[in-house]
Amino acid sequence: MAAHPALVTLKARDGLPSLRRRELVRRFERSLAALRARREFRVVEYSIQSNHAHFVIEAATADELGRGMKALGTRFARIVNGAFGRRGAVLRDRYHLRVLRTTREVRNALAYVLLNVRKHRAQRGLATPPQIDPASSGRWFTGWAGDALPSRDPPVVAVARSWLLRVGWLRWGRITPVETPR
Repeated sequence: MAAHPALVTLKARDGLPSLRRRELVRRFERSLAALRARREFRVVEYSIQSNHAHFVIEAATADELGRGMKALGTRFARIVNGAFGRRGAVLRDRYHLRVLRTTREVRNALAYVLLNVRKHRAQRGLATPPQIDPASSGRWFTGWAGDALPSRDPPVVAVARSWLLRVGWLRWGRITPVETPR
């Protein structure tokens, strides 16, 4: 795991309201600041969907991955419970992890995470406007094609350190906000 980024999914238990509520997303973003201080575990990109969240992360070791995911899962659960005024378990099970080893895998994972709302809207037959998802780190993403510019607000996500996440994925082209990932 040392040199490779990963795609991680956290699934919420059934019966919770949509996780895409603006206040919940903003609370989560504020909590990411504390995770940015970690040197060996980084959340590089994220998106929050109605019942799950996707993250592109980097971890120096398997132990750091475990500790970082525990911290991330705990923060996420506390924020969900606080936002909905509830108690109890939030996450359905352990996280799902896929280590990203190639430039193509990283590019696909970035598009999948940042544009995941487009995928879910298309599956339901809804319009997929070409806008950056406000429940994602897309507004700070510097790899958009075309006119999309990163926000001037301080980013809540960490800067990638691995070559794959910094520049390697660009071999396959920048990501356009109108793509719909599979």
